[in-house]
Amino acid sequence: MIDVRAMCAIGQRGQLGLHGRLPWEGNTDPLFVEDVTRFFAETQGHVLIAGPKTIEAVPEFAFKDRTIDIIRSHEDPQAVLARYPGRRIFVGGGIAVWNVYAPFIQQWDITRLPYDGDADRWFDPAWLVGGALRTA
Repeated sequence: MIDVRAMCAIGQRGQLGLHGRLPWEGNTDPLFVEDVTRFFAETQGHVLIAGPKTIEAVPEFAFKDRTIDIIRSHEDPQAVLARYPGRRIFVGGGIAVWNVYAPFIQQWDITRLPYDGDADRWFDPAWLVGGALRTA
């Protein structure tokens, strides 16, 4: 069985992103710093797959102690996951990636941060049950 997980932080209203970045990026409050530190500690030694914008934001040090793979939402997720047999795989964003990979994610680790500002990307609770909400 493949071990596929997702780990993310959201704001108080489900905010995920703003202009291609985390809305709270650069915030030095200990809660925000602790969240980023925990992400890199939890993914260390494992596989991180994500879209190009998410991978672009990964600091250089992180490439040394985990396998990082840029994926595209149009790729066959089963083929991508099959590249890493026996490994724990963390699926990073963005939204297009989670829309495709949600059915394969067995564990979501979501931190709700004390951010209540602007966003242009939101967490979709339908991902938790394996799919994206569809609007008519």
